[in-house]
Amino acid sequence: MVENREKVREYYNRYYEAHRNEVNARAAARRDADPERKKQITRQWAERNKERRAELQRLRRSHPEIYQSELEANAAARRLKRSLSRAGFPPKLLHATTAAERRASEREGHAYFTDPSRPEHLRQFTMFAESLTEHMLKNDTRMREFAEAYVETRALMGLPSVPAETIVHARAVEIIAERMRRVDLLTSRDVAAAVRSTKAEVRRVERQQQFDQLVRAVVTQVQRNCKRYVVEAEMENQARARRGKPRAPVESLFVQAPAPLE
Repeated sequence: MVENREKVREYYNRYYEAHRNEVNARAAARRDADPERKKQITRQWAERNKERRAELQRLRRSHPEIYQSELEANAAARRLKRSLSRAGFPPKLLHATTAAERRASEREGHAYFTDPSRPEHLRQFTMFAESLTEHMLKNDTRMREFAEAYVETRALMGLPSVPAETIVHARAVEIIAERMRRVDLLTSRDVAAAVRSTKAEVRRVERQQQFDQLVRAVVTQVQRNCKRYVVEAEMENQARARRGKPRAPVESLFVQAPAPLE
């Protein structure tokens, strides 16, 4: 009986050495198929083998390089925690993942990057997002007028209210989708991402336009009233000198000066 067990063990060892990757892959697939059972088995083994676990940990820590690396990692973690606390930041957030979750992420990543349709998908998304942004930048006012009219029409018909912003982008998406040659690979997530990108770009352009208008208005105002501002700036600096304050740059006084009454 003992000899038979030894033969079986020897046969298994030879098979494992020859097919290591296949055996490990099948074992990982079984564990991933039922992760709760894997956790239960691990807990049961730990309960039955407390002394064995302690001995394995002692053996691991007895290795000088491993022990030193653990000490350095713990010290670095404590330094990071103290630095974040002193700077007023929250502690570093760690999301523990199981081996099964990591393997699933690797499989998803491999499937994503090896998908033969990925280049065409990215091309469609890029073209769609750029076209949507360009359309909204050119036709934002007209699109909003259309959306407001549509909302009013729904209200007159007794239909539920819909935000005008939603109508604007829904109509823009419809227009761009009709214009493009292919959109068959785009998903709802792609469309939502393109809409978010468009909204952000439109807001950025609007802020830039407002800033440019402000700069032009300030420049025009200064050019029209330069002489008066020079006199007022000199009077302000004389007053500051009498109060013991340092002189202020003339340019900053120009900007702070109130607009003249027309």
